Amino acid sequence: MEDVRDVLNSPTLNRLVMFAYLVPVFGMVPAVWILTRRKSDRHHRNLSRLSVTLGLAWILGSLAFNASLGAIDENAIGAQIWMTLFDSVFSSSYFVASLWLMVRLWKRQSLDLPGFSSIAKHLP
Repeated sequence: MEDVRDVLNSPTLNRLVMFAYLVPVFGMVPAVWILTRRKSDRHHRNLSRLSVTLGLAWILGSLAFNASLGAIDENAIGAQIWMTLFDSVFSSSYFVASLWLMVRLWKRQSLDLPGFSSIAKHLP
């Protein structure tokens, strides 16, 4: 039974679980689950807050871009193209930021993301 506890408490498994929080879109589910548990590690909670903050910013930004795209006149093709371009750059930035954080986790570096880390600290 002690072997199972050693495996569950291993640093390798710990980092693997932290990688799961950073998976774009799908990583929000385990991150929210960790935030609802009160007995979780401080590092896991901080990374979960950051993941949820990034995910919510992406969801709200995408909804805003799509709402503004729907509000643009059908004859304004140029404006529609620009809004679609901005939406794709915004979504790509979310995925690149998540990948960048995964690389930093792999290298055992700080997982602070300028702007978002300070906002994430204020989440419960």
